[in-house]
Amino acid sequence: MDRYQPPFHLTERILNQVAAISEEIGKIKVLSHGALNPRLRKENRIRTIQSSLAIENNSLSLEQVTAIVNGQRILGNPNEIREVKNAYQAYDLMLSLNPYSMDDLLKAHRIMMEGLIRENGKFRSGGVGVVKGDMVVHMAPPAEFVPGEIQDLLHWYPSSEMHPLVKSAIFHYEFEFIHPFADGNGRIGRMWHSLLLGKWNELFYWLPIEELIRSRQAEYYQALSQSDKESDSAPFVALMLDIIQNTLKETTAVGYLENSNAPKRQNIGVLDGVLEEKILTAIMNKPSITQTDLSKQLGIPYRTLQRKMEELQNAKKIARVGGKRFGHWAVKK
Repeated sequence: MDRYQPPFHLTERILNQVAAISEEIGKIKVLSHGALNPRLRKENRIRTIQSSLAIENNSLSLEQVTAIVNGQRILGNPNEIREVKNAYQAYDLMLSLNPYSMDDLLKAHRIMMEGLIRENGKFRSGGVGVVKGDMVVHMAPPAEFVPGEIQDLLHWYPSSEMHPLVKSAIFHYEFEFIHPFADGNGRIGRMWHSLLLGKWNELFYWLPIEELIRSRQAEYYQALSQSDKESDSAPFVALMLDIIQNTLKETTAVGYLENSNAPKRQNIGVLDGVLEEKILTAIMNKPSITQTDLSKQLGIPYRTLQRKMEELQNAKKIARVGGKRFGHWAVKK
């Protein structure tokens, strides 16, 4: 039997991305020995869960998800509340899961989808497709092929000599292509991607990669679709590497690292004040500037800039005048 090999070709862009990510990880190791503050671990885990579920149309806010995780009662859709509790329980097991075990994969799905679907912890028994509007954009392999294809994927990963950053993203794409479950494929696929990366470098157990995926959700699905059309996971791999790199940049930018040389959490107020002044100055100099261009100009991750802009708007220090496309920013006195 031929050895299973997912369709993929290595590009110069992907090689450069791997080098850039490795450099970011090196910076984190120098600053903090690779350790995230324990409190931030929990906060990042909650952000991960809220973002991953929001991609699947869960409407609960970060504050509501935090309350649920902390054992507080909230008003909300019972199924959405159940999704949060299940996801937190599943992610809580991450450190003990074997990413190459089919039994552990099914166990994670059983916990993630407990009380939400009948086939939780089981591969789907029927055909499934991804629908966009009235159009089927992806038809998954027939149900009878699913166990074999997942087993091939689980055997391929540890035997592959590709860099973990690359092969974990290939795994993610192939998993979504197979669509092994009746529901929950997206949340399990994203969780397993983090699990595979965490086995390589434990920092990835705690990075909220899903938060940036959510902010680039349209690109995420577009990359999946493009990889389908090209029968090559390279477009999806390139996007995921870009998301990982930006997540790492944000982690260092906001001083969420523990130990010696990293900016401490108590100094973040000072850093925020400097960043605020830079944003206000840039807006006054060019009111029509986009957030994308502003993040590049200031040399900070887009998500960090976006979050700070939201804070400034909520504090009524800036306002958006006009629409997203043709409007501009105004600094309030």
